[in-house]
Amino acid sequence: MDKEKKILEYIRINPFITQQELADKIGISRSAVAGYIANLVKQGEIIGRAYILKSSSLITCIGGVNLDRKAHSKQKVSLHTSNPVTITESCGGVARNIAENLGRLECTVSLISAVGDDKEGKWVLEETRKYGVEVSQVKVFPQERTGTYTALIDPCGEMVISLADMEIYNQITPELLKDKWSYIASSQAVFLDTNIPESSLVYLIQCCKEQGIPLYIDPVSSPKASKLPSSLEGVEVILPNRDEAEVLAAMKIETIDDCRIACQKIQARGVKNVVVTLGEQGIFYASDTESKHLPPLRDIKVVDVTGAGDAFASGFLYGMTNKEGMERSCYLGLAASALTLQTYESVSPYLKPEHLYKMIEEK
Repeated sequence: MDKEKKILEYIRINPFITQQELADKIGISRSAVAGYIANLVKQGEIIGRAYILKSSSLITCIGGVNLDRKAHSKQKVSLHTSNPVTITESCGGVARNIAENLGRLECTVSLISAVGDDKEGKWVLEETRKYGVEVSQVKVFPQERTGTYTALIDPCGEMVISLADMEIYNQITPELLKDKWSYIASSQAVFLDTNIPESSLVYLIQCCKEQGIPLYIDPVSSPKASKLPSSLEGVEVILPNRDEAEVLAAMKIETIDDCRIACQKIQARGVKNVVVTLGEQGIFYASDTESKHLPPLRDIKVVDVTGAGDAFASGFLYGMTNKEGMERSCYLGLAASALTLQTYESVSPYLKPEHLYKMIEEK
């Protein structure tokens, strides 16, 4: 272990140092140095052959990267007939949205996902990179189509129906994630959405548990919430909405007391903390020491609900990785959500740390 520490110290001083130079400085063979470095890569202390050291602040987001299409109805939606709409396109995907939000919040963030070798995939990655998100770990599949999410929004900003074409995420296999594990293991925290296969969810939960990496999970939707394994040991926080919490807890949630019971049932599956988003009712959180209902920060005019849940998760994750504690992190999430609800974009262009703190100070 002392030799591994010495190797890391020399690499910090000179990231381009050779294995032979390390061997000469420490007084061991070059092959022994290679063995130590292989072990450090496995632990995530070094990322790949370039001797990139483990980051104390990196957040890695794993999951969906989509092209979002939103059809905003100009009148009350009528089923089984034509509806006049205005259509917009933007970048989307839960993991991608979280990553962009965190980038706007000045976090060090990377993204692991899959896109097709098409104009949609290239555009989404190019746009995401603009906000400081590291996208080099996104795998491009030439024979696949980039994921798309299409939502119909009524005049009040509420979603009527959404349609998802996300077959490409079946390519995010445990084997692909294993190849990227040294990169993932370098993270301060990992955010995971459930767009990826069940086997991959199990793999990441187990690996993060073994390595002691805080893991945050967004169940994404009620059907996808059921993909999670029965044991959630090793999960730091899970962030379901009301419907997803009902699936995870196998019960109906109609009151705040129901939320408390549902959180207890979800925690019984092994997860440490639960935060249930309740729309206009705010959120309910339960940690290992406390539970509490927090209403929204203020009355706002809702323009579009798309992305509000992702914004909450981002503000919350920002708070947690900055050691703000559960309650204050939840308030930061509520502030981020409020900003996003007031824009047609899936990610608010006004998302900045100072704006979040100002909003919670004025609550």
